[in-house]
Amino acid sequence: MATSWAQTAAQPTPSVPDGPRPQRLAVKDYSKPRSHFPDPIGPYRPQHLPPPDLLNTPRIEQLLRDGKLYLSMNDAVALALENNLDIAISRYNLNIADTDVLRANAGANTLGISLGLLQGTPGGTSGGLGGTIGSGPGGTSVSGTAGAGGGTSGLVSSTLGSGPTITSFDPTLTGTLQFDHDNILSASTFALPSTAQNSTTTNFSYLQGFKWGSNLSMGFNNSRVTTNSTFATLSPTLGSNFQARITQHLLQGFGFVPNTRFIRIAKNNRESSDVAFRLQIITTVDQIENMYWDLVFAYENVRVQNESLTFAQKTLSDTKKQVEIGTLAPIETVRAQSTVASDQQQLTLAMTNLQLQQLLMKNALSRTLVDPRLADAEVIPTSTMHLPEEEPVVPTPDLVNDALGHRGELAEARITLRNEEISMKAVRSSLLPSLDLYGYYGGSGLGGSQNGANLCPPLPSPQPFGCSTSPVSPVGYGGTLNQLVNSTAPDKGVGLQLTIPLRNRVAQATQIRSELEYRQAQMRLQQLENQVRIEIRNAQFAVQQNRASVTSAQAAVDLGQQSLDAEQKKYALGASTTTLVLQNRSALAQAESTLVSAMAAYEKAQVELDRATGLLLDHAGIMVADAERGEVTHMPAIPFVAPRQEVPSSVMQPQVVPQTEQPAPAPPQ
Repeated sequence: MATSWAQTAAQPTPSVPDGPRPQRLAVKDYSKPRSHFPDPIGPYRPQHLPPPDLLNTPRIEQLLRDGKLYLSMNDAVALALENNLDIAISRYNLNIADTDVLRANAGANTLGISLGLLQGTPGGTSGGLGGTIGSGPGGTSVSGTAGAGGGTSGLVSSTLGSGPTITSFDPTLTGTLQFDHDNILSASTFALPSTAQNSTTTNFSYLQGFKWGSNLSMGFNNSRVTTNSTFATLSPTLGSNFQARITQHLLQGFGFVPNTRFIRIAKNNRESSDVAFRLQIITTVDQIENMYWDLVFAYENVRVQNESLTFAQKTLSDTKKQVEIGTLAPIETVRAQSTVASDQQQLTLAMTNLQLQQLLMKNALSRTLVDPRLADAEVIPTSTMHLPEEEPVVPTPDLVNDALGHRGELAEARITLRNEEISMKAVRSSLLPSLDLYGYYGGSGLGGSQNGANLCPPLPSPQPFGCSTSPVSPVGYGGTLNQLVNSTAPDKGVGLQLTIPLRNRVAQATQIRSELEYRQAQMRLQQLENQVRIEIRNAQFAVQQNRASVTSAQAAVDLGQQSLDAEQKKYALGASTTTLVLQNRSALAQAESTLVSAMAAYEKAQVELDRATGLLLDHAGIMVADAERGEVTHMPAIPFVAPRQEVPSSVMQPQVVPQTEQPAPAPPQ
């Protein structure tokens, strides 16, 4: 169940962490209605939700030290589960789905939920801001079912939820109170020129539908009328009547299938929202891991370029000394200066890429960068790549079976297929004529007091037309109500009502379309399964290819190091030049950068394989419940990750002292 956050005090803008911290609200199930007890007017009062919490969780503050954010892979994933806005926005969909269940239990149609992936976090994409290394779609690729994906501008309706009309399962009580004063002009010689009539009407009605296709309606009407008409025997006249009617659908709308379709669809959609939220977590974690390896690559690349520049600067310094004593030609100084400038450019490119990756990472792991300590902090990765000694071999059929059982897209497609089947059965009911069996029972009562204007005067006075010779006995309101149930004036009966739509073209079209959409959903499910099989094989190939690239890059580094050592020895003996030494050092730097890139690509390929099988969260030890609460209680354990042995205080400033002091070259012979 999703959890909301609230702030202790309303704030127009997010505050820095020194301000008041948000406090958790209790988890609430919005599929349950408010009860009349103990608050009789509770169902009629709105529920106000707290504003979204835009503060970062305390975890990110704990990782800030000396103006730097020391971040391991596990920390990055934990922060994403707590702070990433894609996950935070998706978390609301769980409660939105609850409200659809509440609507459906009342007999109303569902409003639907969003199952599309949120992809508002930049970075971590293949060939995108993260550079050219790596594979896997990350979290910013086009995916999911949301958006204008079909029809004209996306405005296309379906038959999902179609079927016979459902009477509300929530009882509806209607009351009417009316006061009326009416003066009636008369053209009759037997009546007064004008008749005054005062009436009070109090009516009540009750209506409720039931899941098996029955409707219950009751009406209770009351009136009190006073008049000065001489033809009215009673004034005031008390009138009361009631009728209870129950109607049962026998053809269209009969049974539980058409009348509970919205409830079952809403519950399926609630299940889909859980699947979609899990898929959002997988997508975001996949993205965060890719971004982390992009950051590690950028970090290591700065180190490699820094070492290369340091070596070039040391070589330039030694070359200048040799030129000064006349053992080298001045052109060697120019060549060394050119190499230093080229290495400086490469270092600048590496540093700016690192700064970009740090910014992208901080944006992905925080809700706001308004805190200057976080905005200005360098991100130092404390995890590095770990390649297993032997590549684990899992048979492809086993990976495919894992994917077919765990992929969220397939689960969503199967739930959609169930909804289409539910709707299809309800639509078939709409094809039938409407035949309703109904029965009713009612009664009426009449009471009041003798109208004085209606009594005949004593004889021998002339007797007005229509007057009463003897007064009637008064009947109070209680006596009037008693007549409703003592069969004084009963009204009861049974009947059948048949409605046959001639040609029935609308229902036919809807039913055919419902069948077509169901078959289309079946084909879509098969298409997704085929895509999953291809993704599994492609992910396996990527792991194998990138592992081979790592092996090849490692061999190139070994060769580059040995070539540089050999060239330096030759240079020390005067058998080489500074140009050749610098060329070998540049080749080694390129080989080291390629090795880091290949290792990052291998790590990304492993992440993509876990995503393709749907086991990314299981292999990483991530609990969905933590993501739903927005609070990590169980730290993830990302595979193929090792702690960095040494974390320098900073890699942003180039060093002018080489890592290994080289002896000054001997004068050429």
